[in-house]
Amino acid sequence: MVAASLQIPPALPLSAVRLTVGQAVLLDPGLRPAGTCLEVLDGVARVYCPCEETEGMTLAFLQAGDQLRTDRLCSEGVCVEALTPLAFRTDAAPRSGEGFDPVNEWTLQLLRIRHLGQAEQRLHALLALLVNRLGRRCGSWCDLPFRLTHERIGELIGTTRVTTTRLISRIRQAQLIEVPSGELGMRLAPSLVENAPLAA
Repeated sequence: MVAASLQIPPALPLSAVRLTVGQAVLLDPGLRPAGTCLEVLDGVARVYCPCEETEGMTLAFLQAGDQLRTDRLCSEGVCVEALTPLAFRTDAAPRSGEGFDPVNEWTLQLLRIRHLGQAEQRLHALLALLVNRLGRRCGSWCDLPFRLTHERIGELIGTTRVTTTRLISRIRQAQLIEVPSGELGMRLAPSLVENAPLAA
């Protein structure tokens, strides 16, 4: 009998910050050493602006391996919210030469969505973007490991919470989305993702 090889994931660094779902922290650039960045070790985070004028505007979503440069933040910093159980370190050295900044890329994609003409198109494009970047295909559904409130979705697509609720109800009635009770995430039909107005 041959013993199976078991791979044990490396332990998180002692400097890792751990947040539970819904917790958020403010990253003050004035308190961060120059040349460092936040790196997500595990989970999914929402990065948003704490400025009163922007009312918590979402800038990006980050997942394991993504970095956030702390020297490129506005003077008030940014907030990082855990959408799933989250672990990150704040003392990572920025990777050089890759030419890819996940925060800038997310901000660009969210801006593209906001410029679609109809709210229904914007919602469709947002759901597809989230699944393509942060979800996975599981059998006859695409799983997204977290949920967003209707108010947050409204902020992302430029509509009110009431309009967002109405649009999501239509998608549910068409059996293109499921939100299982007792679970953190939701499921979307692949056809919803594949027929999105914008390519991710």
